[in-house]
Amino acid sequence: MPRKVHQTAIISKGAILDGEDIEVGAFSYIGPNVVIGNSSKINSHCVIEGNTIIGKNNQFFPFSVIGSYPQHSKFSGGTSKLLIGDSNIIREHVTIHPGTEIGSKITSIGSNGLYMVGSHVAHDCVVGDNVIFVNGAVIGGHVEIGDYCYLGGHSAVHQFCRVGKHAIIGASTMVDGDVIPFSSVVGSRGRLSGLNLVGLKRRSFKREDIKLLRQVYRLLFAPEGTFTERLIEVKEVFGEKPLVDEILSFLNNNSHRSLVHPGAN
Repeated sequence: MPRKVHQTAIISKGAILDGEDIEVGAFSYIGPNVVIGNSSKINSHCVIEGNTIIGKNNQFFPFSVIGSYPQHSKFSGGTSKLLIGDSNIIREHVTIHPGTEIGSKITSIGSNGLYMVGSHVAHDCVVGDNVIFVNGAVIGGHVEIGDYCYLGGHSAVHQFCRVGKHAIIGASTMVDGDVIPFSSVVGSRGRLSGLNLVGLKRRSFKREDIKLLRQVYRLLFAPEGTFTERLIEVKEVFGEKPLVDEILSFLNNNSHRSLVHPGAN
């Protein structure tokens, strides 16, 4: 399929459209340091700028702004980047910002993600594959979102927080701590409410694996003893199993935030 660039689109000198099967719609702007992979479609009225590298088969809908200056008072330009994988759907009014020199210098977006209307990814974030950001979901700077995470509509994740793989954040939930993999967080101030059972079943987790995760969750957040003591017990009882290793690895990584626990909002 031949490349289609509308006559009103602006493709800056230096921009690379890396393939013939690329569409750029009316009144869209592509900056001079942008690389766009083959089979990508940029609809009308999009802005893609900065040092932004985009993979193959991505779709950008009208009024999305990608790679623009991050909303950070100390940002003064520089060589920061935005990397976007393959086969993402970026809907209307989505904003994704590059990294900063006082952070990692890179914002990284995985593949096969769906970013619905008005969602936002701030500077220096790392977002995995197969994620869903529902309308208005936002994450602050330096946030890490694992593979297969689901952020409900108008939810927010505070800067420097981590959300583990396969976790779900409920609609209108504010997350101000780390969320363990496979879990569900809900409430105006997010609290753990159990496992993400719907997501796990949809992704064909085996019944025995879900049972195992339930046992680990109940032991980790049992009322008896300290969290450190319960963590040691989880390692002793379940430590050789890959799904448990995912949780333990998450808990052992350095973090700027405390862990989200069960409890009343």
